[in-house]
Formats: sequence, structure tokens, C-alpha cells
Amino acid sequence: MRILVTGGAGFIGSYFVRSTLSGALLSPADTQVTVLDKLTYSGNLSNLKPVADHPGLTFVRGDVTDAELVDSVIPGHDAVVHFAAESHVDRSLSGARDFVTTNVLGTQTLLESARRHRVGRFVHVSTDEVYGSVERGSWTEGQPLSPNSPYAASKASSDLLALAEHHSHGTDVVITRCSNNYGPYQFPEKFIPLSITRLMEGCRIPLYGDGSNVRDWLHVSDHCAGIDLVLHHGRAGTVYHIGGGTELTNKELTGLLLEACGAGWESVEFVSDRKGHDARYSLDSTRIREELGYQPMIPFEKGLADTIRWYHDNRDWWEPLLTRSGFTR
Repeated sequence: MRILVTGGAGFIGSYFVRSTLSGALLSPADTQVTVLDKLTYSGNLSNLKPVADHPGLTFVRGDVTDAELVDSVIPGHDAVVHFAAESHVDRSLSGARDFVTTNVLGTQTLLESARRHRVGRFVHVSTDEVYGSVERGSWTEGQPLSPNSPYAASKASSDLLALAEHHSHGTDVVITRCSNNYGPYQFPEKFIPLSITRLMEGCRIPLYGDGSNVRDWLHVSDHCAGIDLVLHHGRAGTVYHIGGGTELTNKELTGLLLEACGAGWESVEFVSDRKGHDARYSLDSTRIREELGYQPMIPFEKGLADTIRWYHDNRDWWEPLLTRSGFTR
């Protein structure tokens, strides 16, 4: 089996690549993986270091919007797993162009190439943020899309393109929508690694508004296991939710991080709320559980403790990354 993984040097994509090549997922032992990644600020070849010498790995540096390059890479692959995306909401609020270009145009470029070259399956990895905010209950896959940030709007647009590709041309497309991911190798602009690394350096954690916004947390390994199930057994033209089952307010999560890192609330700085900040996300994952037997395996308490330990033990990964990217925390 040959799989093209876009964005495979990023946080979630690299976990999927490492897991696939190590035999932890469902793909056969002789699976070959091609990673196509532009290596923007959050893409990092060191994320692939554990499998860098694996004979089944090929790395191609390039942009998913480059139609000529994509057409040269896709032929011969049995499946595409499409992670590549601009994904940080705050960055989308300050400038949406890159999000529209990569997330919309990049997805369209890949879909059309996959159709031309008769790729067997196209897995489009998306987000719960396409639905907007839900006051109570949980979204099912039939919930109308109502994105509230430029990032979410660009992902919703790419989802609709993927579904239209299936319905118009019969391309074997499946979509996954996940809740908030956490785990090792996550770039420290996202809340959990940002908080861990700032506390390690004796700095304060920024907390938006009153901290009442609710998110569901999913360990990256459970997310990748769900994507893998969909890759091998999902129904074409279908959307699958992958949720973690641990809903916390941002303030509750902050308290857990402070306790685990031995810090107090004096290490928290309450800042002005994010523009258009969605109050709550919640996914109903019944479909993937009942159809494909999905079950998240990492309890949040263990996953968070392991993640904190990883960042403590891997300063040599995140410190140079911050310096190279010019990221200001």
C-alpha cells in the first residue's frame, strides 16, 4: 500500500506517519508513505526523525497548491490522507489569505489530481470548528456548518469541496472532524504546549476572557487511530466525528496545568477575549463508534501528564523551533 500524507511533518500528520510506519495502525507492514509538506513555521523535519531512516518513507518538500508538483507526486498512490492546513485561529484573525489559499485552493488541487490519477481513497482531515458554537448537546455529522472564524470558514469550504467531489465525480472521499488535539510534537502556539513551555520558563499563561469557553480534548494518538479506521473501513462520501470525550472549560484546563507544573494562579494573565470566540464545541462520535468500533484509549489525566513530561524532556525540540520560526510567546 502506498499512502500520500500531506502536512506529514506537522503535529498530527507526523504522528500518523510515525504510527503507520511503526506498524501501530492497520496498514500492512510493507506500507510506503510519501510525505508532502511545505515546512512552514509549524512543519518540522525533526518530527519525522524517529522514522527518518525507514525504507518506506519518502519526503517531498512542496506546496499543496502547486498543481504541477501535486500531479507529479500523486500517481501510484493508493490513498491520500490530507492533513496540510493553516490551523491557528489567532493567525487567521490577523490575516486570512494564507488560510484560504492553503485550506481551500490546496484541497481543490489535491482532489482534482486524485481524481485524474484514480487514487483509491481520499481522507480529508477537518475540525469541529466548522460547526460554530453549540450551547448544549453535541453535534451530529448532519449539523449544518456555521463557522465563526476565518480558519473555520476555510476548513468548512474545503469540506464542502471534498463532498462535492464525491457527489459530482464519484471520487472516494471521506471526511473526519475532530475535537481539540494535544500530545507530543505540538507547536507551542496552541494552548497546552504554550502553557507548559511558558510555565517551564517562569512566564505567565494568557487566558482569554473569563476562561469559560468549553473544549473537548483528544489525544493525538486516538485521533490518528480514528483516521486510520476511516482510511481502511469508512464509507465513501461520509463524515465521521472523532471526539475525545473530555470536555473542560479553559479555566478548568488551566487549573490542571498549573497543578501539574507546580504553579499557582499568579502565573495566569487574563487577557481580552478572542474576537468571535466560540463558547463550546462538542462532537457526537456515535457513528464512528458503532460503524467502525472506534474507542479513545488515552485517559485525559494520563495523556496530559505524559505530554507535560515530553515537553520537559525535549527542550532540544521546541526551543530551536521557536527561535527559527520567530514565534513570540
